[in-house]
Amino acid sequence: MSMFCYQCQETAGNRGCTRRGVCGKTEETANLQDLLIHTLKGIALVGERVAEDPVRLGEIGEFISGALFATITNANFDETRISALIQQGLDLRNRLKSGLTMGGDILHDSVTWNPRDISNYPAKAADIGVLSTPDEDIRSLRELLIYGMKGIAAYAHHASVLGYRDPDIHRFLIRGLASTTRDLPVDEMVRMVMDAGEIAVKTMALLDKANTSTYGNPEITRVNIGVGTNPGILVSGHDLKDLEELLRQTEGAGVDIYTHGEMLPGHYYPAFKKYSHFFGNYGGSWWRQQKEFETFNGPILMTTNCIVPVKDSYRDRIFTTGQTGYPGVRHIPDRSDGEPKDFSGIIALAKKSPPPQKIESGTITGGFAHNQILALADKILAAVQSGAIKRFVVMAGCDGRHTTRNYYTDVAESLPEDTVILTAGCAKYRYNKLNLGAIDGIPRVLDAGQCNDSYSLALVALKLKEILGLDDINDLPISYDIAWYEQKAVTVLLALLYLGVKGIRLGPTLPGFLSPNVAKVLVEKFDIKPIGEVKADVQAIVAGE
Repeated sequence: MSMFCYQCQETAGNRGCTRRGVCGKTEETANLQDLLIHTLKGIALVGERVAEDPVRLGEIGEFISGALFATITNANFDETRISALIQQGLDLRNRLKSGLTMGGDILHDSVTWNPRDISNYPAKAADIGVLSTPDEDIRSLRELLIYGMKGIAAYAHHASVLGYRDPDIHRFLIRGLASTTRDLPVDEMVRMVMDAGEIAVKTMALLDKANTSTYGNPEITRVNIGVGTNPGILVSGHDLKDLEELLRQTEGAGVDIYTHGEMLPGHYYPAFKKYSHFFGNYGGSWWRQQKEFETFNGPILMTTNCIVPVKDSYRDRIFTTGQTGYPGVRHIPDRSDGEPKDFSGIIALAKKSPPPQKIESGTITGGFAHNQILALADKILAAVQSGAIKRFVVMAGCDGRHTTRNYYTDVAESLPEDTVILTAGCAKYRYNKLNLGAIDGIPRVLDAGQCNDSYSLALVALKLKEILGLDDINDLPISYDIAWYEQKAVTVLLALLYLGVKGIRLGPTLPGFLSPNVAKVLVEKFDIKPIGEVKADVQAIVAGE
């Protein structure tokens, strides 16, 4: 095999991609990402020795967060930029090592590989990649931890962009990466994974604070899914700061701004409602972009994952920024000296573009993050106590291409009319446009926002437990039917496990990176179960099983 990657749900055969990623990444990209992870482990080993210095800790933590984010599925396919991150990492590590007595650092050998000369990196990647850990259980626990940290890093990076940082998160990323280089007992490795769940909760809380402090608490909002007559710019990904700066720079330009995929929740924040040219949402989740980007007609800005292989039909009008990259696609550089990003190029192109082609019409409603749901607590509690609402079903997480994900649409349509769906992430696109009605004025689909806003759903559950005087979160009338695709969903899962949630249905498949023994531990300790047949699952969900 020329590569090996099994970090996402769609990995080949649920075992691993060995020649080309199902996501579209080449073996060269996959191997460079392995080398970048290897370099980050070396930085972490040095970081353990200098972490008491807050300046160095911040520098290390910020670099690790950004670099890990770049390795998330469908984030960065640009080999040149990944190579540059490796070089920056080696330079950082070597600078930090200066003056230190390192002893037997197992990662000294990484400096012998020169990322400016990519001719020898496949052999190097094979030596340090996922399969270099021969024991499948040890390998499974290490990769589970690394994938959880990738999601933590992504959320920490978003918070950092808004000026919110936590040294405890940086310390954990250092400790976690370093731990994967050591022969630790299995129980200690399991403990590290659970620690990742604790830090995941802390990181999502930090990002929630960053978003709401900067842009206000999300509000119930009806979002237009039609199109206007002005040319438009389509913003996809997750980064609210990019959206804010683009909205400011397009005021009065005669260009409308549309969201796509996980940027939909941008409409829920009060700070963005003042922009009259913030028109609506275009299309659905990430995997539909090749078709929807064609019909949009105007330029597209990818702020984070998920970008898929770019078609020639829109290659000349798609831009990347932040940690996202794709070969041959124009990249908008990061901010410098406190100045905003320069979106003038994409705005100029938009002005010359025709308006978007209409693909649907109407509105969808969202904005049910924790502050908004708690504002409706009395009404919701009354509906629960009267029996009008008998069960909440958390159907958060990711969407994806496989037809097996039709399961989630079928479940939503099959649930009894006295159930309410709580959702976050792009999984919502499987049911947020269905006409499922409302209960006593409460919509049957309550969208909290992006994948990181699954934290909102956890807060709501904890608050409901308190209101009802329950001792265990699992005694609530809440069931969990979660869809996953990439590593941020792994982070959310670890957060839920840390909070003590049991009985989660996970699909469309259990992760391929879980060895049979590790999967058995999760099943026995947390009652994690794979999704099954729709009718049987709905019956079990209604029964609280």
